[in-house]
Amino acid sequence: MKIAVEGCCHGELDKIYETIEYLEKKEAVKVDLLLCCGDFQAVRNEGDMKCMAVPAKYRMMQTFYKYYSGEKKAPVLTIFIGGNHEASNHLQELPYGGWVAPNIYYLGYAGVVRYKGIRIGGLSGIFKSHDYRKGHHEFPPYNPETLRSVYHIRNIEVFKLKQIQMPIDIFLSHDWPQGIYHYGNTEELLRKKKFLREEVETNTLGSPAAKELLAHLQPSYWFSAHLHVKFAAVMQHPPKGNAAPRVTKFLSLDKCLPYREFLQIVDIPDRPSSSEGLEYDPEWFAVLKATNSLQSTTPQRWNPPENNGLHERWDFGASETDMMQVVEDLSGELGIPDNFSQTVPPYDPSNPQLNASPSYNTNPQTTELCAKLGLTDIYSKVEQRGDDMGRSQSRGEGEDDEENESANEPSEYPTDTSGLSSSYNPDEITIEDEWEEDEGGEEGGESKANLTSDIHTPSRMVLPEPKSVVSPSRPSLLMNLPPPSHSTPKAAPGQSEAGQEGQCDGTDEVTAARTLKRSSNESSKTGNRGTTPRIKRRNQVIYQSMDDDECEG
Repeated sequence: MKIAVEGCCHGELDKIYETIEYLEKKEAVKVDLLLCCGDFQAVRNEGDMKCMAVPAKYRMMQTFYKYYSGEKKAPVLTIFIGGNHEASNHLQELPYGGWVAPNIYYLGYAGVVRYKGIRIGGLSGIFKSHDYRKGHHEFPPYNPETLRSVYHIRNIEVFKLKQIQMPIDIFLSHDWPQGIYHYGNTEELLRKKKFLREEVETNTLGSPAAKELLAHLQPSYWFSAHLHVKFAAVMQHPPKGNAAPRVTKFLSLDKCLPYREFLQIVDIPDRPSSSEGLEYDPEWFAVLKATNSLQSTTPQRWNPPENNGLHERWDFGASETDMMQVVEDLSGELGIPDNFSQTVPPYDPSNPQLNASPSYNTNPQTTELCAKLGLTDIYSKVEQRGDDMGRSQSRGEGEDDEENESANEPSEYPTDTSGLSSSYNPDEITIEDEWEEDEGGEEGGESKANLTSDIHTPSRMVLPEPKSVVSPSRPSLLMNLPPPSHSTPKAAPGQSEAGQEGQCDGTDEVTAARTLKRSSNESSKTGNRGTTPRIKRRNQVIYQSMDDDECEG
């Protein structure tokens, strides 16, 4: 099975799908699945644009609305997580995940699904210590504070994911797990991004929450984005009990721009006898049911329960009985239904609505799922709070001085990282090379469209030697899928052993794309950088926020 992995999307769906189509033809392959690692920008109309944390003058409609309206359909099943440049009011409609357009699936605040027997998990947003222990209290219309806090990761989502015990094959996060940069070519990373040196050397770059999840889940693959750079790492985990040490292969990709390494195709072994479609994961849904009462929609800080004598229950892991109950709740049907429906009118280029207000709607997908599983629609719950909280926070209220002063108050939960104020994970990233200027000065910043000469497509994914805190014997760099379990059907005999002695040979074959295929209606102009296509420089300064002291990625 061939999976395309993309870094920061930034609404450039047309370009991404066109690049995949080109690579399919060039390499004579068929991509089964596209994974996007955040900043997806599922903007449906002008109102949604006002819910993105980017300066107003840089808000662009991009191309997602075409897929939402039905004008186009995603040519490949697409799964994505949220980042820190999102139409937050749209994604909040789907806290447990759902379709944002036909064939385009959002994993929710956190989520786990199955595709052809492969378990795929994800965590949306980025880590910020001062919001980590709060509930999901934000509701549109957002104020300058909640416009940003709405996409900050909460400890309840991390706590849910840490209840997962069955093996995860692939995990997605927008920001990097803290410390992962020590398991790859660190000097090459710092050569590309010099401004990260201090944080890398002090080990304060990235997300402490993602670091916890990496240590707990130990997935075969972990894909990220956010820092706008391609970086690969291999991490060997300490063994758990008598089990062999597991290895995680980490890959971060750039954003969708010309001359940037934003897309990679990874070949993963098929799992015979597994379902062909996208499926719910029984273990994950059992965890959601068990932790439903722990969810909060207030800005009050909360610590997850632990085994310290103060809580009746601290382990919310799923039993076989719990998972069978989920299957019963779903009437034995784990396939995710194609139940997408529009909740707001799509953008109409012929009739712009520049003064449109942000919408806030309950989503029928969430309503249906909550009814089946007995979950709380937390977005609807925030809405029902009305003037008591939901609207007051839109005026900047909802937190008293004591709450603000306790942002770095230590937690009873030993793995709660909310007190790590030294963690460097900026909301925005100022990158001096956001756009590679063309010295030819073509009008509109475009050049002739011919990908065949300029796309770099190596036949192997170049990975560093695995690194570990233990003294490892050299493990294979092939992807070793987790042992078969309830959620991951058994592979054909002998399949997992194939090619075990080679470095990324066969099962780890990849194709990397660095350039963009041009739309058929774009004009061609000759430039002095060969025949590499370029898109308009509409995203050049989208990350430079004028109302934030930090810079975002």
